[in-house]
Amino acid sequence: MAERSTAAVDVADNSGDEPLTAQADQATADGVANNRERDTDSDEAQGNPTSEESGKASPPELHSGHKLARRYRLEECVTRLDGFSSWRAVDEKLRRAVGVHLLPADHARARSVLAAARSSALLGDPRFVQVLDAVEDDDLVYVVHEWLPDATELTALLASGPLEVYDAYQMVSQVASAMAAAHREGLAHLRLSPNAVLRTSTGQWRIRGLAVNAALRGISSDTPQRTDTEAIGALLYAALTQRWPYESDAHGLAGLPKDIGLIPPDQVRAGVHRGLSELAMRALANDGATASRHEAPCTTPEELVKAIGEMPRIRPPE
Repeated sequence: MAERSTAAVDVADNSGDEPLTAQADQATADGVANNRERDTDSDEAQGNPTSEESGKASPPELHSGHKLARRYRLEECVTRLDGFSSWRAVDEKLRRAVGVHLLPADHARARSVLAAARSSALLGDPRFVQVLDAVEDDDLVYVVHEWLPDATELTALLASGPLEVYDAYQMVSQVASAMAAAHREGLAHLRLSPNAVLRTSTGQWRIRGLAVNAALRGISSDTPQRTDTEAIGALLYAALTQRWPYESDAHGLAGLPKDIGLIPPDQVRAGVHRGLSELAMRALANDGATASRHEAPCTTPEELVKAIGEMPRIRPPE
């Protein structure tokens, strides 16, 4: 007998997160979609999955055309990794594209994935890609989420150069505010990378991966708010410089030169907005290891939101 979530299956905009206080370290991402949804573990610099947790379970042998619950038709496998798979699919009942994460019911992370998805489905914040269904059905566990065909990953946007100042400001403002709201409900992301942040055709920024993606990979953090705050700082740094603020290349971006440490964005590239450069450093320096020029480090998304609010407002170009 299938065990269903309490999430409204038919209403894509009414889902989100309830506190997963006991599992906040693992509740880090629910899947979402973009022009082409990808999970790029090789590019991720925010944390590494613990392979021993995946157990001996292997991905279910499924194929294009397979139907789940006589409703969700699998179309294209976009990820097959560490005992689970992710698909672009079609909800035949509502005639819309959706994304689906699948894993065996006996997978070591199956329960935490279900818990993360069900918690994520209660937040109801449209800045996050929404979980639509979370089901255990016989030997399968699957999570259904929104698919956003009109959205573009930050990774793709940065392939053509840094963002304009106003766009970078809007991105960090919206992402920080959304993550502050999630943390108030006890949820972290922990895989907040350029692949997880998407800009829609209307210019709004949305976050994919809250709670479910990290649960799929068994990623945790002893300091989830710091982890997510530093990740937002890295996003802003990349948006301003088209560089990744660590020595290793990631997400299609070149890293910083070795042995020179973290240097401010306005020293990496001429013309970078001074206020945004300092904001990125305050977020990246949230453990106090690297002091920004003037202000104290931001250690939580809430502190980052406050710091953004204290900046002079950046207006759109005329």
